[in-house]
Amino acid sequence: MDDRGVAEDDDRGSAQWADARWPADDHVHSQYSWDAHSGDLEATCARAVQLGLPAISFTEHVDFGAWQPPPGGWTWNGAVRGRMDDHGRFMSAPLEVQAYVEEVERCRHLFPGLRIRCGIELSEGHRFPDEVAELAGWGFERVVGSLHALQDLRHPGEVVELRGALAQRGLLGTVHAYLDEAAVMAASDAPFEVLGHLDYPLRYWPAGAGPLPWDDLEERVRHVLSVLASSGRALEVNTRRPMEVQVVRWWHEVGGQAVSFGSDAHRPEDLAVRWREVADAVSSAGFRPTADPTSFWSRA
Repeated sequence: MDDRGVAEDDDRGSAQWADARWPADDHVHSQYSWDAHSGDLEATCARAVQLGLPAISFTEHVDFGAWQPPPGGWTWNGAVRGRMDDHGRFMSAPLEVQAYVEEVERCRHLFPGLRIRCGIELSEGHRFPDEVAELAGWGFERVVGSLHALQDLRHPGEVVELRGALAQRGLLGTVHAYLDEAAVMAASDAPFEVLGHLDYPLRYWPAGAGPLPWDDLEERVRHVLSVLASSGRALEVNTRRPMEVQVVRWWHEVGGQAVSFGSDAHRPEDLAVRWREVADAVSSAGFRPTADPTSFWSRA
């Protein structure tokens, strides 16, 4: 959720990159997301053109929940836009939709050769049907459905972001709860096309805790993927922290039809990070680009 940078450890500027047929980046943030203080929509489009991407989807944060503070309180300081309510819960700044839509349209004129989608990343949309319904009239072209918060065990009916969940539930308990809630969201009629960062808890996984035991989680992960496949939605492979390729293979095995690629960039320089590495892994799991280079990759 934050905008910590990622290392540019691939060859995105190489001639081979420009000659290859790489996927669109379908999960990107700009200054219109409340946690992207280094975001710049125009500069990100320029970066996409420089890299030779066929398309880019801006998916600005839409969060309706009020988050209970984690142990030790909030440490975001001025890096985010939002407010604390009377109970100390964080409420993110709402998306300035009109300004955002106008900026996307301006950049479409500046970069006519780049397909620029105007979308949102909808947090826990299944919990806020009335609020979500009010957004329907904007006709967003890409909606990523994500989980950023879990039920607060201390305060029934409240939610905490992942750091707070880890303190309450422990490592595997948080992962189990996250996957279970992801299955609920995938089974809902919330209006999203792509399930975002299924491996999101790994961003908060302690360095000394060892690798996540994917084999022990297989049944839970497959359940989420099966529900998602039945819904007709796509699975996002978020490259901020590359998804375990085994998960993409399971997605193929349960009948998943499409894969979306998302850098989750909050700064222009993080666009399409690790693209070559992840594209190769997704290809090895059985998904390929289609005739339309701006669309999802589909099962071979």
